[in-house]
Amino acid sequence: MHKIELQKSILASVFALIAFASFQKAGAQTTYLISLEEVKAKALDKNKSLKISQQDYAYAKAQYESSSAILLPQIRLSNTSTFTNNPLHAFGFKLLQRDVSSEDFDPDLLNNPGDVENFNTRIELMQPLINVDGWKERKTANLSLQASELQSQRTEEYIELEAIRTYMQLQLAVKSVEVMEQAKLTALENRNWAKNNLDQGLIQNASYLNMEVRVAEIEHKLQLANSHMKNVSEYLSFLIGEETKEILKPTEGLIINDLDAADEYSLNMDRKDLLAMQYAVEAQEQKLQSSKLKFIPRANAVANYEWNDASFMGFGANNYLVGLQLSWDIFSGYKNIGKIHQEKAQLEKVNLEKEKYIQESALEVKKAVRQLNDAKKQIELSGLALEQSKEAYRITNNRFKEGLEKSKDLLFAETKYQEKELEYAQAIFNFNFSKVYLKFLTQ
Repeated sequence: MHKIELQKSILASVFALIAFASFQKAGAQTTYLISLEEVKAKALDKNKSLKISQQDYAYAKAQYESSSAILLPQIRLSNTSTFTNNPLHAFGFKLLQRDVSSEDFDPDLLNNPGDVENFNTRIELMQPLINVDGWKERKTANLSLQASELQSQRTEEYIELEAIRTYMQLQLAVKSVEVMEQAKLTALENRNWAKNNLDQGLIQNASYLNMEVRVAEIEHKLQLANSHMKNVSEYLSFLIGEETKEILKPTEGLIINDLDAADEYSLNMDRKDLLAMQYAVEAQEQKLQSSKLKFIPRANAVANYEWNDASFMGFGANNYLVGLQLSWDIFSGYKNIGKIHQEKAQLEKVNLEKEKYIQESALEVKKAVRQLNDAKKQIELSGLALEQSKEAYRITNNRFKEGLEKSKDLLFAETKYQEKELEYAQAIFNFNFSKVYLKFLTQ
């Protein structure tokens, strides 16, 4: 009877394990291994922020193209249909149509011309000759285009940096999951050992319960670590412009990249964002000059050729007009003077912004150098602490199994060892990213 019950119990346990494994397999997400080079290539190809930056450059390019109107001619074609009984206009239409006869000078006909129609087809040309303020505006557009191009290139560098940072964070997240999984195995092993000794009456129930609590804590931390890993994976997918339900996992593990301290670094004034700010200042200077030059006369060549006919789309009588237009805005209600003051204030502002940005960038470089040196020291200290905590846990574990240590001492040593493993992994991440970030600031 006992044998049959035992067999039923074993079968029930087997079926439960099979069902649990099937559920885990059905609910598990698939993973996709991805390299750092693949991440960088996809980010530069598909990242939405980068595409927006490229459209900003396209917009600046279009603005520069539109400034060609300062140099190129403007040609306009029009067709105007006019109906009138106005004596003056009626006689003028006949002159334009070259259809005036002696009868048209009859006073009665001049005073009462009736309905007269005129269909005018005209081609007009205006060629700018002297437009000094317009030339400055074109130069402004060109400088703004160069600044936009440099900003777009700097955005590429930033997106690459963000992709590298997130990839390293994913390496750290995966390492954290591995540490917690190993900690869970250790906690389960200690709990099983405690259970066996409790059944044999070798330890008290309180010691076993401490082990149970430790297992529950580790399982909770493992769940949080897995959630964090999924969050980082999803953000990395967003950065590289891909929508996937797979969990991204790095092909490279979390290792130290060349444990060297930072030498003396200084701010590179040829950095793309700094050059872009300089172009922005020069563009504003050109805008100020353009405002001042609005007081200078403008010269344009004008010409038109037209056909006038009494029939729609007729090309009966033709004539032309050629001339030179000279215009000078002597006074525009203080508008130009106000514009000059406005551009002066804006120039002062962009100069101050440039100086502030340069100072902040120089401080950031110094800070990054210190962070890299601190990160190197952190690796050395946390590595030493990890070795010591590992040895302390081994000794405490052996003494606990010999009955020379309490369960709380073992749990403290185990927790400390796990913390030091995570701290060492964090130190590696800090050092690796500090190196990449310093390169980004000084390239």
